[in-house]
Amino acid sequence: MEKSLVSVIIATKNEGNNIENCLKSIVFQTYKNIEIIVVDNNSTDDTKEIARKYTDIVLNREPKRSIQSNYAVDISSGKYIFHADADMVLAPKLINSCIQNALKYQDVIGFYVSEIVLGKSYWSKVRRFERGFYDGTAIDAVRFFHKDAFVKINGYDEEMLWGPDDWDLNRRLSEVGKLKIISDSESLAKTDNAYNNIENLTKWHNAFDRFLEERGVTNAALSEGSILFHNESEFNLKKYMTKKRVYSKSFSQYISKWGINDPIIKKQFGILYRYFSVFIENGKWKKLIKHPLLTSGMYFLRINVGLLYLKTKWPLN
Repeated sequence: MEKSLVSVIIATKNEGNNIENCLKSIVFQTYKNIEIIVVDNNSTDDTKEIARKYTDIVLNREPKRSIQSNYAVDISSGKYIFHADADMVLAPKLINSCIQNALKYQDVIGFYVSEIVLGKSYWSKVRRFERGFYDGTAIDAVRFFHKDAFVKINGYDEEMLWGPDDWDLNRRLSEVGKLKIISDSESLAKTDNAYNNIENLTKWHNAFDRFLEERGVTNAALSEGSILFHNESEFNLKKYMTKKRVYSKSFSQYISKWGINDPIIKKQFGILYRYFSVFIENGKWKKLIKHPLLTSGMYFLRINVGLLYLKTKWPLN
């Protein structure tokens, strides 16, 4: 199997409560040819101190995520880039699967990664349920991509405000190559077992399964898949709406850049796709029928977010 270097980049800001689990999950990947680059934005907690326990490449850039991420890629040495958030943890075989996919689909320059939201409360389960509909759609954005493709499009738009910057990158990558969701088929399940301390690896895998179980995910098979786990804190409606309100302020800039009549914009912000089509396409409607309580909660959140966005005075239909 190809042993190309993968640069995992993480932009941080006061992520002391999350960063260690993220970094552990990277260190204990079954694919070992990885460099970790953490670019911080003047954290006032112990984010950088924790990060230095796991990587020598801990730097500082400001004032926003796009600048941090571009700098991380600029100094990276990898052929491939994996962009993780500090509150995410990677399944042990994820990077290995990314490499396998890159080898099999050599005409693809960027890959979406299935994401599972962690949390035990009803609303966390609702968020987990909702996120499962978005994998590989216009609502998603690639996490693993060829560095040369990223450089070709000049990386993240540093004028773009935080929120839709990943959508914007996704759009521009799609203009220079194909994008695809990571396949987790049996043919791609070969693992790089070149790990020099099997005992520590086993301990981490066991701890990882417990970590997921404590956060509402009890299917052990998921920890073996090509999954990115989003370790959101237990759902809080006020915090959720505050986050969406911050996002809404940057959406007008993104929409202006691509145009209100752009077909992808219509999907990302239009009522028809965001409230109906994305949940029923490709047979996904069966999940709605199978889980009526989660479906009800999901639409409660979607309606509230929609009302918030309407206040920004740009059209959703």
